[in-house]
Amino acid sequence: MIRTYKYGEITKEEIFSRTETTVNVEAVVAEIIENVKTNKDSALKLYSEKFDKVKLEALEVTKQEIEQAVNAVEPEFIEILKKASKNIYEFHSRQVRNSFLINERDGVVIGQKVIPIEKVGLYVPGGTAAYPSSVLMNCIPAKIAGCPQIVMVTPPSKDGSVNPHILAAAYIAGVDRVFKVGGAQAVAALAYGTETIPQVDKIVGPGNAFVAEAKKQVFGRVSIDMIAGPSEILVIADGTCNAKYVAADLLSQAEHDKMASAVLVTDSEELAKKVSEELERQIPLLSREEIARTSIDNNGKIIITTDINQAVEVANSIAPEHLEICVDEPFMYLDKIKNAGSIFMGKYCPEALGDYMAGPNHTLPTSGTARFSSPLSVDDFVKKTQFSYFTRDALKALCKDVEYFANKEGLGAHAKSAVIRFDED
Repeated sequence: MIRTYKYGEITKEEIFSRTETTVNVEAVVAEIIENVKTNKDSALKLYSEKFDKVKLEALEVTKQEIEQAVNAVEPEFIEILKKASKNIYEFHSRQVRNSFLINERDGVVIGQKVIPIEKVGLYVPGGTAAYPSSVLMNCIPAKIAGCPQIVMVTPPSKDGSVNPHILAAAYIAGVDRVFKVGGAQAVAALAYGTETIPQVDKIVGPGNAFVAEAKKQVFGRVSIDMIAGPSEILVIADGTCNAKYVAADLLSQAEHDKMASAVLVTDSEELAKKVSEELERQIPLLSREEIARTSIDNNGKIIITTDINQAVEVANSIAPEHLEICVDEPFMYLDKIKNAGSIFMGKYCPEALGDYMAGPNHTLPTSGTARFSSPLSVDDFVKKTQFSYFTRDALKALCKDVEYFANKEGLGAHAKSAVIRFDED
């Protein structure tokens, strides 16, 4: 059963603390990465036999396999994927940054170029955690950014096929190439390249502890989106809320995995009691009952505050991945929210809407990192470079300042590189 606290009885660190068993995967992942670096495709095929229980002749998914998958998926789901894609595109297209140029000083031109990352690798989990929505959320911003090549890796099934819903999403989103490989070995392949899989410049997408550790270890060789922790949701709700809705929203994240955190912050003891009872009613009805039960019992919490403003203080202090503001006038509190991955406003905006259809991205900062980081966006798929042009006269106007500044830092060669151009004056 979920635990209930009064505000002040539990610290912000404890609110999203988790009962967990730490598994040290660092050495295992390092060995996998080194093997893939050395043995490339042959290592990937051996790991497929070992972990996925399948012997693969070819690693790349053919166009024919993708066409077959799209045709095999029910037409209704294809239409939903297209509708979701449209919403995601419309939202993310507003994020596009433009290059700029400034020439307001005589003889000086300065500016910034916004350049798409050339090759992006998208990791998509398989098995019970196969999420077509993540394909859309990761690929569409990269397409909007103008990335020339987007490749996807995802684990194969035991028969050597790839989840058809994943392939349908990849087709609709515009993924260029798809490979049948998962786990830390897939991350290594994207980071270093093999005979079949191209080396990329950035790796994005969710994964288990081995995938997260692999992304951490290859960072620097390539860029990554983030190291995401278990899912988390914080619901701010007042006494007018329907306990059934609130409980369902908490469970929408609790069912992700046993490490997920679901927290209700409310100013109503009556709502707290009703939500606790409703959780006990709804959990046995879930297909992922065991996962949700463990998550709620170990990591779920209800915090009772004096008012909603205090609930906002709690939210800001812990910076949740998903934040629901379930009150009648949610926009009264929007400006007060400083730290959250994604905010869901009102009583009819469940977090699940954002996972699939609303349009904003569902790849979000976790574990309090929303204090300093942002949801996945078009910005993640571009890089910026800057340029400067000075005429001789423009340089001369600043030459003495450069010389003085450089000498102040003890860097004589810096100073000389500017003044040498005027030695003959």
